[in-house]
Amino acid sequence: MVSKKILLKFPNRLVDQPIVYKLVKEYNLEVNILKAKIMPDEEGILALELRGESSNYKEGLAYLKRIRVRVEPLGKDIIRNESRCTHCGACIPICPTQALRMDPITKAVSFINTECIACELCIVACPPSAMELHY
Repeated sequence: MVSKKILLKFPNRLVDQPIVYKLVKEYNLEVNILKAKIMPDEEGILALELRGESSNYKEGLAYLKRIRVRVEPLGKDIIRNESRCTHCGACIPICPTQALRMDPITKAVSFINTECIACELCIVACPPSAMELHY
């Protein structure tokens, strides 16, 4: 069984095509849509997780490439919305890498992005929703 998160970018000529339907129906893949931006006359962007047997996964990717859909590995980052952060510190004890720290003197919370592993625990713990996931 293969499970991968990927980003699909497709030209505007394909935005009205049943791409996800075909991945499910013809290639027996499970699709979990994580994020989508599909507008008429614009490039479509679809972040998704694909699951299925290895051979089906490979055939599904081959189909996407045949119809000229660009497939990229999905990268994700956690960012902190500075205007929302109240420096409450709720995120600090749950961060496994200590990417979130509180200054002992000023009590200001800092976020060291390079130490973040994007585990998303801080997103759930943050009362003002200052921690955000970006693909």
